[in-house]
Amino acid sequence: MTLSKPKIGVLIEEHFDPSEFRRFNQYFPEQGFQVEYLSHLWGNDSLTFTSNPTDGVVEESVIVHTEVANVSPQDYAAILLIGGYAMDRLRYQAEAVPGQPNQAPAVEFLRKCVDTKDLKIGTICHSLWLFCADRQLLEGRKVTCAHNVICDIENAGGLVQYDGSQTQELVIDGNLISGKHPGMVDHFMETIVQEIEAQLAVVA
Repeated sequence: MTLSKPKIGVLIEEHFDPSEFRRFNQYFPEQGFQVEYLSHLWGNDSLTFTSNPTDGVVEESVIVHTEVANVSPQDYAAILLIGGYAMDRLRYQAEAVPGQPNQAPAVEFLRKCVDTKDLKIGTICHSLWLFCADRQLLEGRKVTCAHNVICDIENAGGLVQYDGSQTQELVIDGNLISGKHPGMVDHFMETIVQEIEAQLAVVA
């Protein structure tokens, strides 16, 4: 009997990157992985999210049925944070208590992911913004990101890795895999799969 490969969860919200979305939906199933989109649904059974517009045209949309507060990181081989502005929206909390860490459902889920042994976490472009919601999630971690969010990442304690005057294309720090921008999404996805496969081989 051939055992099916585990799921890859992708955190998503409005204004996600359309090119990453298309490649995720193509590449991971080709490698035998089911892709499941996760978000905070605000009490709804489902919500529809749309991508950043390209030349004024919204090209992609996704209907999400899975509430992030109702799933466990152990259900996935990897959790990916899609680029664009989606992760900024996911760190929104309806009520903020002075001195209390961010309690947005996606941030709470990310804390659990970070604490889950062997779970691969992938970020690309702007998506480290979700980590910035709680400095303890990012402080001391080696990462890369788009140039326009370097200040956010470094102010949250992340150790941005450089190649001369550019941020590095890809950085692996333990279970955290970060990619610079959508232009290297194929390398990013290939690395995610390699890291998952290596982990599956260890536990087999």
